[in-house]
Amino acid sequence: MKPENTFFRSCGLFACVLYASLVACSSADNDLARFIEDTKKEPGGRVEPLPEVKPYETFIYSAGTMRSPFQPGGAGGPGSAGLRPDSKRNREFLEQFSLDTLKMVGTLKLSGQMFGLVQTKDGLVHRVVPGNYMGQADGKIADITPSKISVVEIVPDGLGGYMERRASLGLNE
Repeated sequence: MKPENTFFRSCGLFACVLYASLVACSSADNDLARFIEDTKKEPGGRVEPLPEVKPYETFIYSAGTMRSPFQPGGAGGPGSAGLRPDSKRNREFLEQFSLDTLKMVGTLKLSGQMFGLVQTKDGLVHRVVPGNYMGQADGKIADITPSKISVVEIVPDGLGGYMERRASLGLNE
């Protein structure tokens, strides 16, 4: 065989392969065009309307002048700035004893005034009136009844301030 025939034969073979590939591509394009036409013929779907946008309501922050809730201290609660033991006040005799070592042993009413009778651990009995102090936590006597002596103590709150704590001595019969 002549080399020219081989060249023409290979070119013919190449042309056949090229034609087959173009036909394959055109058939894929035809499928795509047919799909697009079919899709356009179908009825369109309904799009839901957008939800109604509610107008923004402004909020006026009125607690800007109050103390921060993340800082210890503040008025009216634990760590209250105004509540402190009076360090300049002269201590009374019964303040050297712990409140749990004191014992109410009775009451006495003289000239219309109620007195409480408190015994210390050494056996001595002392007469107290509302307004007196006793116990080691600045305990001020608030009320005296025939059955108990009510005391309001000022104790540390653990946050650098002080708080009031109610306590009482009951009559042991």
